[in-house]
Amino acid sequence: MLAHLDEAQAQLQSAQGRTALQLQAALARHRPLIAQIISQAERRVLQGAPVPAGEKIISLFEPHADIIVKGGRGVQYGHKLNLTAGRSGLILDLVIEDGNPSDSERFLPMLDRHIAFYGRPPRQAAADGGYASLDNLSRAKARGVRDMAFHKKASLTIEDMVKSRWVYRKLRNFRAGIEAGISCLKRAYGLARCTWRGLPHFKAYVWSSVAAYNLALFARLRPA
Repeated sequence: MLAHLDEAQAQLQSAQGRTALQLQAALARHRPLIAQIISQAERRVLQGAPVPAGEKIISLFEPHADIIVKGGRGVQYGHKLNLTAGRSGLILDLVIEDGNPSDSERFLPMLDRHIAFYGRPPRQAAADGGYASLDNLSRAKARGVRDMAFHKKASLTIEDMVKSRWVYRKLRNFRAGIEAGISCLKRAYGLARCTWRGLPHFKAYVWSSVAAYNLALFARLRPA
């Protein structure tokens, strides 16, 4: 394949016109990607050497895509998203992650972003079980979060997280509502699969979906 590309590129050097320029640009874009795919295949299959996920190309047409593995779920390709939402259900913040960071690593950065944006920590917060750890809990409390409920306790006790079991149930139900909002984003606002090519367009697609979701929700929340 590379030999055919090099032969075509040599013939295109003397070609003129818009189509020739477009083909030259496509060859210049794809040749190094194909060479890298061959290299990673040789390292992994022929040499038996591990190839770090950050060095792998998994899509010739979307080379920015990451390998995403979450627990026992199947492998997915794209970009991991971390978001925060308020009591109203509106999406307050969203980060499109690089690579496949664990949820527990991203809890404090997301909390710090919230504090930086809004000038104070949330009085109460709930998070998915993947974010749970004793260190995250203690650091959240140190930042001023009074009640911090993780969906899965991960060796934490309810008394460590919140002031009462009633508060824990309320926050757990709140988190379940946010999960419903995420499901709506995927089903009704196209967030399950991006159809725009390229990383800048991927990011624009994600933010467009979130903006549309927030606008529709805001219209329903606004009093008549």
